[in-house]
Amino acid sequence: MKIRHIAIMALAVTMLTACGNNKEEQLRQRAMELCQYIPDHQLKEEASDFMTADFYAALDTLFNYLPQHEAMDHEWLHYFTTSNGGTIADYEVASVEQVDDQHTVATIKVRQKWEDGSFDETSDIEEHKLCMEKVDGQWLMSDFDGHKQDCIRHIGIWKKEQAVRDAVADYLVREIGAQYRKGELCIPTLTIVAGEDADSPEARLWVDTWVWWYNQVGDTLKTVSGGNHSGCMALQMKHGKPVVTAFEQTEDGARFLPSAKRIFGEHFETYQDMHSNHDVAEEVRKEQLGEYVRRHGLSVRYYQDYGWEAVEL
Repeated sequence: MKIRHIAIMALAVTMLTACGNNKEEQLRQRAMELCQYIPDHQLKEEASDFMTADFYAALDTLFNYLPQHEAMDHEWLHYFTTSNGGTIADYEVASVEQVDDQHTVATIKVRQKWEDGSFDETSDIEEHKLCMEKVDGQWLMSDFDGHKQDCIRHIGIWKKEQAVRDAVADYLVREIGAQYRKGELCIPTLTIVAGEDADSPEARLWVDTWVWWYNQVGDTLKTVSGGNHSGCMALQMKHGKPVVTAFEQTEDGARFLPSAKRIFGEHFETYQDMHSNHDVAEEVRKEQLGEYVRRHGLSVRYYQDYGWEAVEL
């Protein structure tokens, strides 16, 4: 009986070990599958099926709603791994650690290979943490290198900034746009020189703005009228949203320079650098027009000033 009991115990241990190994292998395979949906240049359409709802929502906002230039300031928004410039990320699941019944962390090793499948021997092997959460019986990606909180934090900052930009745009269209020859669409462009916390009772915002009226002709926005308006805006929070309550503008002609120095004060040199650089102004215009077109679903590819070539957005 004792021998039989020992045999049964040994069999049970063997089965548990096999079961454990099988579970670990399944988690490894799932982690490898989820690696294919780590954002790299874009968020794949089918990614929502492989990510938890909150993680996908954060990434979707970053990739589809934030301005493209954000990638320059926060490169991790678009490149969670280093794949870029003709290379492909090659993933290896180094280990998996099941934290509890609903959470697992996989250690992922990433190395870049060329599109022909060969490796650059000098390329580094990077290590990343892929977090998985079990939802309705299926393991989904819930985080990657702790970026989810970074994403959510950045979205919060962006939403506050966007609320300020929307308030400025509303003011410019309503108060300044009325002074120009009207077209179909009034679309301002805004460069913020400096600003104070918009949550304060009355914040100041030093800006360099242009107000443009356009008519849409086919896939082109043709300029009808427009002009520059620089100065200091006062904003107040009303019903939880920032509202522009005043706008002190620079004056024209010989009074421009003294008025600009007085209004911009310590920010004058920054303003002057921005205001005098035509290339920067056009890049800002092109970028913000592109954002407007995307946000409003317009079938527009170009904008064109009278007497000039059309510019592709």
